[in-house]
Amino acid sequence: MLSNQDRFSNLKLDLSGGLTAAIIALPLALAFGVSSGAGAIAGLYGAICVGLFAALFGGTATQISGPTGPMTVVMASVFTLFIAKNPEHGLVLAFSVVVMAGLLQMAMGFLKLGRYITMVPFPVISGFMSGIGVIIIILQIAPLLGHSAKSGVITTISAVPSMFEQVNIYAVGLCLVTLLITLFYPKRVARLFPATLAALIVGVLISLIFLPVNSVSVIGEIPTELPKILIPQIDMSLLWDMLSSAMLLAILGAIDSLLTSLVADTMTKTDHDSDRELIGQGIGNIAAGLIGGLPGAGATMRTVANIKAGAKTNISGIFHSLILLTLLLGAAPLAENIPHAVLAGLLLKVGLDIIDFPTMRRLHKFPPVIIALLLGVLFLTVFVDLVTAVAAGIFFANIITVRRFADNQSQTMSVINHLDETHAQLNASQAQYLVAARGKVQVLHFNGPISYASIKAIKLKFQQIKDYEVMIFDFSQVSSIDISTAIAIGYLLEETEQVGAKGLICGINQSVSKAIHDAGVLEKIKPMHRFENLDKAIHDACLF
Repeated sequence: MLSNQDRFSNLKLDLSGGLTAAIIALPLALAFGVSSGAGAIAGLYGAICVGLFAALFGGTATQISGPTGPMTVVMASVFTLFIAKNPEHGLVLAFSVVVMAGLLQMAMGFLKLGRYITMVPFPVISGFMSGIGVIIIILQIAPLLGHSAKSGVITTISAVPSMFEQVNIYAVGLCLVTLLITLFYPKRVARLFPATLAALIVGVLISLIFLPVNSVSVIGEIPTELPKILIPQIDMSLLWDMLSSAMLLAILGAIDSLLTSLVADTMTKTDHDSDRELIGQGIGNIAAGLIGGLPGAGATMRTVANIKAGAKTNISGIFHSLILLTLLLGAAPLAENIPHAVLAGLLLKVGLDIIDFPTMRRLHKFPPVIIALLLGVLFLTVFVDLVTAVAAGIFFANIITVRRFADNQSQTMSVINHLDETHAQLNASQAQYLVAARGKVQVLHFNGPISYASIKAIKLKFQQIKDYEVMIFDFSQVSSIDISTAIAIGYLLEETEQVGAKGLICGINQSVSKAIHDAGVLEKIKPMHRFENLDKAIHDACLF
């Protein structure tokens, strides 16, 4: 915990970082608000609330939080869903979902789940994020061509032919100019004046000076008063939709924030507090939902700009939000003339930045199953829905992992018999005893941790063993097993007895012993058939 003296020793650079982040955040907040369907003001409310409370209560000193591309895409689908199902109260229900997402994030923090949140397989994250980037780009087709934004990907794609029949060349020009500025803006200049703000200003000036009046659509009136508090509501008939949407927002926001925290750690040589960060993000999203603001998360680009400006403490994040609040109360009318085409140009750049192009360029080098997983998640994200994409991606990724884990574990198992005189697991005395037993004593040797993933391989290995009188189950080099494996071992011991042979067990540590006991297997093994080590087990087995 920083002392007040340490906290304010870097005040000048923290204020500089907060100012830089706010300048970058302003046009993006407006664009995200318009893109979500809730209006530009919702983007500003979200940037102020999430940015302020995440800075106050979060666990990453230099992180700047606010609406992000992925969170906005999810929120746009939430608005569409609940307004369609409940036109009268749909908007309030959607913001209630934001509050629920914040509560879930706080719960994740209090339950110490921060370290596990980012343990999502890379192909799933890459496919999901790239899919969101594609969605953002597709949704900008309508404002790019001078039409009102559509509610979804399928709707937009279906309307493309008709939109090309009436193209607004002024909107196309503005959008492309904005995009080109953000793409080719000099990096040296960007350190002093952000590309997004430069593109915004140039786009607005072109529309005001060179374009005919009312030739392109603009944001329009933005309220300048403080927002009213929304009372959260729950529609029991839509409870599952609300919970699933809140969970998606919470998990996506957590992943987005904690990945940004890792970036901040790398740049500042510090270590963030993941659980505290989740609590701070949760509080910020609760506050945003209560005033009709977009949900947010840690914003990588804004955080990097903040750090490069010299920020070291959370004062920068707090100052960033206060600047946005000041602009909202005093300068909001200036944003009313921003053309939708200019915001579309900014969002096209956001979409391009989110797509994982480095991975896509290396995709042909990946195993086919990983390629299929990544592209499958991308396709589901764009053309089905985000929840299905994440759930299916994690499910199939886990199947791939379990299969690979099972293959690795099966290779560590071995059957030791009288022919294995030089087996690595045997010393000279043990080998001598087994040779003398001439096959009547055999050892099923396990190595490393064993899980349910290897049960099938264990059974196949066991079925290959023939003509034995004593079977020794050797756990001398096993660190742990799960309940499923313990139950499977119990069945193998029963099969051993059914063929008239004896089943012995040796080398079980405390962890393995507990699992076997909890599975009800240990009590079925006679004390005289339990041994501390393999040497003693082989010696006594040969005397049976």
